[in-house]
Amino acid sequence: MPTTTESQKHSQVRVKTTQPKRPFPPNSTRSPITTERLLLRPFVPEDVNALHLLRIQPEVMKWTAQGRPDATLAETQAKLDPFLPPNDAATFNFAICLRATGELIGIGGNHQVNPELGWPELGYMLMEEHWGKGYATEFVAAWLGAWEGLEREEVEVGVDARTVVKQGEGEGTAREMVLAVTTEDNPKSQKILRKCGFKRFMVWEVPGSREGEGMVALPTFRYFVGGGK
Repeated sequence: MPTTTESQKHSQVRVKTTQPKRPFPPNSTRSPITTERLLLRPFVPEDVNALHLLRIQPEVMKWTAQGRPDATLAETQAKLDPFLPPNDAATFNFAICLRATGELIGIGGNHQVNPELGWPELGYMLMEEHWGKGYATEFVAAWLGAWEGLEREEVEVGVDARTVVKQGEGEGTAREMVLAVTTEDNPKSQKILRKCGFKRFMVWEVPGSREGEGMVALPTFRYFVGGGK
């Protein structure tokens, strides 16, 4: 599909597809995921202080929709609460920790219940001092494996019409995908996504979250669950 840029309201269509069965498994039943250097585990209430250290780093938060560091620990707590019981079954997000020490160095997964484009979205953040070490690529690959391993069900959902790829000959049936939304000035994140099997397919625009900022272009990548291009 060619790349497009549009700022006007986008049309939605209803499609039949597959997605992980909801609600997600609660934190109490999720097994930690280990990679060569990382431990991905469910969040616990005690993570608020470590998460705050992540969310007060300006270079980390500049890439988020919020666009600024958290002002208080309470603000960070409000960001953590969706990943703790009883809200945990609505998201599939993990604490990203160093396997050797258990130190929390990031957060990542699917945390948007109703994303604007309709499909599940992947997002992540890592402490600035741990950039450039391959941890993000390691995390994305591991998370995708866990996502694809979830039990699935057939659903009918409303999605942005530009994202739909027809599945076979079934009318109104679309291939299941995960999206990742980036910004034009974040090529490093885009490179990581490509390494893990995502393909850039669309650019759309939203009003910027920073003071005085105009429309911001959002290059968007998709990953087809089950493989394929």
